[in-house]
Amino acid sequence: MTGTTAQRGDPGLEGKRVLVTGGAGFIGGRLVTALLDAGAEVIVTDHHPHPDPAVKSVVGDLCDPEVRRTAVSAGLDGMVHLAAVTSVLRSIEDPGGVYRLNVEATADLLELCREREVPRVLFASTNAVTGDVGDTPISERLPLRPLTPYGATKAAAEMLLSAYTGVYGMQTCAVRFANVYGPGMRHKDSFVPRLMRAAASDGGVQVYGDGTQLRDYVHVDDIVQSLLLAWRTGRTGPLVVGSGSSTSVNELIETARTVTGAPIPVEYTPAKAGEMPAVVLDISEAHALGYRPHHDLRSGMATVWPEFAPVEVA
Repeated sequence: MTGTTAQRGDPGLEGKRVLVTGGAGFIGGRLVTALLDAGAEVIVTDHHPHPDPAVKSVVGDLCDPEVRRTAVSAGLDGMVHLAAVTSVLRSIEDPGGVYRLNVEATADLLELCREREVPRVLFASTNAVTGDVGDTPISERLPLRPLTPYGATKAAAEMLLSAYTGVYGMQTCAVRFANVYGPGMRHKDSFVPRLMRAAASDGGVQVYGDGTQLRDYVHVDDIVQSLLLAWRTGRTGPLVVGSGSSTSVNELIETARTVTGAPIPVEYTPAKAGEMPAVVLDISEAHALGYRPHHDLRSGMATVWPEFAPVEVA
């Protein structure tokens, strides 16, 4: 796997028992492969079993307390908590339902880790916890002022992690992801797979706003790299991770046109509530740990397109 920096026999991971929530999903699947390559023993909890028989799967909904109790077994060396509702629009439509998974289930998982002496927790957070700061680079030092229920649930979970570090000495790290894309997005509904589906079907896409809003798009393998580094280095507290380069939505569309060769027409519609006009990230603390993004947007998008491209008939 490109860019994960996982090596077989990794002394920081070899022989470790790691629980990955959401481990059969887009990011989780790539992380589990990297952990196995490093020699870790991996347990996954998700709605679907992990396809690798070497991985123990606890299948079910993490809103179910019994699923959580089964997943957090004694003898774990750590948990990587990826499972969450990640849709901003869904959080606006159903804030209570999103709270139950993103906060209540997270709180109980942390308590189970404390009770069962699991020393380390990595948590998938988001740079949306800081809210709209204009074009000011987002760093770990900015206050938490989320604009949406989704951002608020992630901020609340970060506060729980901080408390469990401060009171109980657990090693917790909230890795704040940018907009993640890469192979394995065929069934997702974020903007990059929408572009790929439009290119494959000669269709178009809708853009909320005028397309000048800036985002940081980071490849999934670079996210996996950051999680492995956070584990190895014993990082605690928040960690901002992205590509370190912000791109407008219009530029993203042009890159998709270049990679796919499709015209991808665009319909512009009014911006949604809670839309941030700019996301500019300061990833200097991740750099200090040794994090180096391996993909720019064009090379990264080229890894996504083959899963969507129409099959040519000979």
